[in-house]
Order: sequence, then structure tokens, then C-alpha cells
Amino acid sequence: MKHILHLISSIQPKESYSIKLGKAIIEKIQERYPNSTLEETNLVDLEIPHLNTESLRKLFTPADYLNEEEKKSITFSNNLLKQLQAADIIVIGAPLYNFTIHSALKAWIDHITRPGVTFGYSEDGRPIGLVTGKKVYIAMSSGGVYSEGPGQVNDFVVPYLKAFLGFLGMTDLTAFRAEGLKVSELKEHAMKKAINSIVID
Repeated sequence: MKHILHLISSIQPKESYSIKLGKAIIEKIQERYPNSTLEETNLVDLEIPHLNTESLRKLFTPADYLNEEEKKSITFSNNLLKQLQAADIIVIGAPLYNFTIHSALKAWIDHITRPGVTFGYSEDGRPIGLVTGKKVYIAMSSGGVYSEGPGQVNDFVVPYLKAFLGFLGMTDLTAFRAEGLKVSELKEHAMKKAINSIVID
């Protein structure tokens, strides 16, 4: 039995292709792992606060050096971190907005990036990811085609998530794409193609 965490970052919940693709991925996961539990979090609805000087200081300070009021102020971030750590499989809905991820997903990343908790450094300065043993699936949607061709250089969704989540230790990552959703000759079959491409390993 697996615990699945589904993170949503779409601003179009009713018509969202990334949500539809994410749910299709989850269906396949549940077929592979019956009786798995599912936790769904809409990052846009959470209105995660962006980092500022003070919040960054608290998140990067060991808990033993924070007073009770300071510890209480980062409870929100700690809860996001506990949610991540409890998950075996993470499905991240990541629509492409202006070539990159939505700021809500970036804010989530900022709040779960904690020295000594989700990453560290070796004696020779090499980064060490501390969030290990998890499988990540990206449900990416885009109006154009970014997996290949001239649009590929403008994909700052999958390469960024692969690089940064890998930095945190989540190196087992697979991306499925619903792309060409606004391209006249592709859009009719884009979602079906994306869903048919899903293979759970």
C-alpha cells in the first residue's frame, strides 16, 4: 500500500488539463497499488506566502535556536514538509505558464527546501539530497509542444523540477505531457495521447 500526494498548481480547476492528467496518473497508480491512500492539496488555494528576509531566516535556522513564537510562525512550512515526508508517491500537476511553473508551486518548493532537513552538504561541499525513497510523477500541460522541436528550449517546467527535486533527493522522476493543447492539428487527440502514454513503474 502506498500513500500518494497529489499537488495541484493549476489556476483553472474546472478545465485544467494538468489536473485531468494528474488524476489519470493516480488511477494507474491505484491500479498498480490497490488500497493506496490519496491526499490532495491545491497549492493555489493554500495561498502559500512567498519567502521574505524574515521567513527565510527562520526556515534556515535550526529549531533549537528559534524561540516559541518563531517556531509557531513556521508551522505552515513544517506541515508542508511533514506532508511531503509522509508520501511514497508524489504526483505534481504542473501546467506551463509563461514557459515555467506557477508561483504557487515555486512557493511550495521554497517552503520545503530546508538545510539539514531536505538537503545538506558533504565535507567536500557536494550537495546531498535528504528526501529519498520517493517516486515523483509530473503531470505537465501546455498549449504548445515543448518536449521537442523549437519549443524545447523554452521548457522551464520539467527540466527545472527534475533538477531541483533531484537536488533534494527525489531523483526517481517521470514526466507525462499533455501538449499541443492549443495547436489546431494536435489538440483533438492531445489528452488521449497523454493518458495513453502513462506507464507506472
